[in-house]
Amino acid sequence: MEEPQPLMLLLIPLLAVLAPLLARGLGRWARIPVVVFELVLGILIGPAVLGWAHEHAFIDMLSELGLALLFFVAGTEIQFGSFRGRLGRRASLGWILSLVVGVAAGFLLAPGEAAVVIGVALCSTALGTLLPILRDSGELRTPFGQAVSAIGAVGEFGPLIAISLFLGGRELGLATIVLVAFIAISGLAIWLAFTLPRGAMHSFVNSTLHTSGQFAIRVVFLILCSLIALSIVLDLDMLLGAFVAGIIWRLIMRDASEHDREAVESKIEGVAFGFLVPVFFIYTGVTFDLQSLLEDPVQFLLLPVGLIALLVVRGLPSMLAAPQGSTRRERFSIALLGATGLPIIVAVTAIGVDEGILTSSQQAVLVATGMLSVLVFPLVGMALRGDKVRASTSMQDDVA
Repeated sequence: MEEPQPLMLLLIPLLAVLAPLLARGLGRWARIPVVVFELVLGILIGPAVLGWAHEHAFIDMLSELGLALLFFVAGTEIQFGSFRGRLGRRASLGWILSLVVGVAAGFLLAPGEAAVVIGVALCSTALGTLLPILRDSGELRTPFGQAVSAIGAVGEFGPLIAISLFLGGRELGLATIVLVAFIAISGLAIWLAFTLPRGAMHSFVNSTLHTSGQFAIRVVFLILCSLIALSIVLDLDMLLGAFVAGIIWRLIMRDASEHDREAVESKIEGVAFGFLVPVFFIYTGVTFDLQSLLEDPVQFLLLPVGLIALLVVRGLPSMLAAPQGSTRRERFSIALLGATGLPIIVAVTAIGVDEGILTSSQQAVLVATGMLSVLVFPLVGMALRGDKVRASTSMQDDVA
């Protein structure tokens, strides 16, 4: 493997440190997600601006692992109780509507197979991107946060299934059989998670939390790599395996004490959000094809159209899952958060380009739209939610 350039090895961790400092410094005036700074700083050092960083196999591998961990953490945050009753039905119905409207919009923009790629991209929600925002604002366990989490879970898992069925290079029937095989094996793993001797498991996890054994973290990476390897063997998207791995780990730890569970989660989040996930977002900025947009200014006119399309295709149907009694501001905030998408857009457009379905310029427009959604929608959405966020934060400070 090509040796990483010393400048890139220095710049990426430097920007990873700088991003939260900028977010905190500007937080007095506007609550801007850290990922916004990671993306922008990545673009800044990339080939289209300063040219200090370029595509590199080693950094690309770290970035892929960061994306996988992002989906793993998203899987661990799934609240299965949220999918019972009204919230689950409405979140699922909203995503189905998004898929139908997204594919229809895709046919207007690019008839043929490209319409499916565009439709799947537009019906996604970046749960992994929204989770840190909800967590930092104290919203993760509120009805508002649970609604956004349910919308995001369906908006990530649904597109992964659609990718596996329609964009895997197989006939639909064979793709369905392969997907059913993956679900069956995953179901077996989930059953084993339910039948594990939890007392002994949790006791061993607890005994190694502060030793070099770190059993829990090693098990996490074993589960993650096993499900990713299974996805690759079956020629499915690896993110599907990463997402299911997170669900399995949550089930394994479901009866652990709150102290033990938080200790393990803090270590996983440290590896994810302290190391690999920032690499993914910064490297996404570095590899973003800004040049193709600069060479064709007309493409810039498509970006606001793309944002509107995301809001209409994914945002408006997401409002179906708003908690009962939500105000108009809260519903629009949920629409904006539901329309926030990037990781799935990056994944599905990369598949589209690899299979010759999309052009690189079409990919650049879609990815740029996803990046803008991450830059704009959470900022505006949480600003609309601002009064309750501040109230929640103040209550937590009072308790502390």
